[in-house]
Amino acid sequence: MSTSDIITGEIVGTAMLVLLGGGVCAAVNFKRSKAHNAGWVAITFGWGLGVLTGAYIAAGVSGAHLNPAVTLGLALQGGTDWSDVPVYIASELVGAMLGAFLVWIAYYGQFKTHLADLDVQSGPLDQDTAEVAVQQAGPMLGIFSTGPEIRNAAQNLATEVIATFVLVIAILTQGLNDDGNGLGTLGVLITALVVVGIGLSLGGPTGYAINPARDLGPRIVHALLPLKGKGGSDWGYAWIPVVGPLIGAALAGGLYNVAFA
Repeated sequence: MSTSDIITGEIVGTAMLVLLGGGVCAAVNFKRSKAHNAGWVAITFGWGLGVLTGAYIAAGVSGAHLNPAVTLGLALQGGTDWSDVPVYIASELVGAMLGAFLVWIAYYGQFKTHLADLDVQSGPLDQDTAEVAVQQAGPMLGIFSTGPEIRNAAQNLATEVIATFVLVIAILTQGLNDDGNGLGTLGVLITALVVVGIGLSLGGPTGYAINPARDLGPRIVHALLPLKGKGGSDWGYAWIPVVGPLIGAALAGGLYNVAFA
């Protein structure tokens, strides 16, 4: 597998994952959307189908990691060369940013209408609250990135570790592609269903990032987009959906080598 294959497959596949995943979040949350208030089940299936679509596109090209945590787990398992890890992770981050940008384009009118809604406007009253608002989650950050229902760093981190552990150990213990460095055809479908299951069972506390690129890339896009009144990008929380999935992946890779290899 060449470097160009990795770059192409991971950028395109991760972009499709985030486009469909972020798209379902937008569809459910925006008032001027036909899917408004469709609920958490719609979101979990939207993300699962996003994984399915992105992985099918990338599986034959790059192995369809689409997630730095998966890349780390496969490297620990031995299926991915460590020298390829930086290329995978950089490509996944770029793809996630591209997917988030496409969500903004697709829902451009809804973004503007949402931010103009008096019910969601929360302008700061003084300089102190203005400084706080820059850090806190804005009124549409959830379309881009995850956030906790109860803000407790230890619990939030543990939730992301556990959920990602489930994802990565499920990937490592199923059939991989012929090169052993990514998902095979059946593995793509199984992984998509696992993502739905994780969302339904473990997604409630934090929104289940389980993918550092999926959370960090769109969060960067949120911070850069020229949207008046968008609020902060919640950088104080941003380390948890990055570090938690990487820890979960490392634990899954370690267990695989001890118990399944």
